[in-house]
Order: sequence, then structure tokens, then C-alpha cells
Amino acid sequence: MGQGWSWSGFADYLFNPYILQGAVTTLWLTLAAIAGGLLVGCALALARLSRHRWLSAPAHFYIWVFRGTPLLVQLIIIYTGLPQMGLKLSVIESALLGLILNEAAYLAEIVRGGIQSIPAGQTNAARAMGFTGAQTMRYVVLPQAMRLIIPTLGNSINGLLKTTSVTSVISMEELLRRTQVLIQEKFMVLELFLVAAIYYLLMTTAWDLIQRRIERHFGRAYGHGAEAKSHGPVPGDAVLEQR
Repeated sequence: MGQGWSWSGFADYLFNPYILQGAVTTLWLTLAAIAGGLLVGCALALARLSRHRWLSAPAHFYIWVFRGTPLLVQLIIIYTGLPQMGLKLSVIESALLGLILNEAAYLAEIVRGGIQSIPAGQTNAARAMGFTGAQTMRYVVLPQAMRLIIPTLGNSINGLLKTTSVTSVISMEELLRRTQVLIQEKFMVLELFLVAAIYYLLMTTAWDLIQRRIERHFGRAYGHGAEAKSHGPVPGDAVLEQR
């Protein structure tokens, strides 16, 4: 425990296969969670916007619960609580379920904010032209809302890359968990945590570059990718600030 900094130890573990596999796990956890969260989140957003209270009330309650409680607590309840009710899930299943359910609550507000940012006049005009509600949403509302949703959605993905580290509490073999295992074996605390930090920084930087390309792509139809900023922040931005 008393040994000082080891440059050789840092270099050895910088490309260690065990750590690399943890980083890969972090990546696919993020992709799976954002995909599942987006599906559930879109459904929740549409339910929240519904005029029918039997749809909007449960969606509002879901978002209130999952935004108001820590992901750590949700994961522990899923992993240790559900088996007591007869539903036993593996570590991977518990981690995915927890991340998806939690992320859905935040993405629902991001999507809802983007949809509500579109002027009602455009919706009314589309319906006056004979568009159904589904057609109006698909061809008029969503294409415009996406340029406002994507920047905030991209920030959510960036945050999720780091949030996956919370699943280490239920022994999910992602980057942080594998780093902790090696620390217990090798006693190289600073070296291994620095290696993990570098991997997280590389992943978030890579995503930032991808996000900028996506924003430019969706912004072309409206002149500039940064034009969305002129409309002010999407209400979902405030959601991310609370995380």
C-alpha cells in the first residue's frame, strides 16, 4: 500500500485487455440503454402530451418517480428487491433495466420539450391540409423538433457514458468495476484510476465529435447546425442540469 507512483504500472495497464473489455462493456451498455430509453421515453412523452388523463397521469407519475430517486437506489431495488417478489434477474439484465428505465424518464422530458417547441400554427395547418395526427407528427412536428432535441440528446448520451459506472455497485463488469478489481489485486490506486479516467475521456471525446457531425447534418435543412441555439434552450436542457 505504501508504494509510490509507478510509470511502468500505469503504462502496462493503459492497454490491458481486462481494462479494454471493461471499456467495451461501458460502450455497449450506453448504446443499449440509450436505445431502450429512447423508445420508452418517446412513448412516455406522447403519453404526457395526451389529452387523456388515463395516459398522461401514469406517464407523469413514472417520470416523477424515476427523476426523483437516485439511479443507485433504483439499481439496488431492481437487483435485490425484485428477486424477493419472485423475479430474479442477472447482473446484466438488472443493469440494463435500471439504466433504461432511468434514462427514459429524462429522455421523455427532452422529447416532450422538443415537440412542444414547435408552434401550434404548423400543426393546425397540417391538419387543415388533411394530415392525420400521426402524419402531422411524422412529417411536420418531428423533423423540426429533432434539430432541437438532438443537442440535448447528445449531452444525455455523453452523461450516460459516465453514469454506467454506477452499475458497478451491483458488480456489473464495466470499466469502473474492472478498475476496482485490479486495484484490489495490484494496489495501484492512482495509476489505475487515471487509466480509467483516460478511457472515459476518450469515449466522451469521440462521442462529442460524432455529435457535432450529427448536429451539422440535421442543421443543414435550416441553414446552420447552430441555428437551434437561437430558439433558446430546449426544456430538456434543464433536466440534464438536475442530474
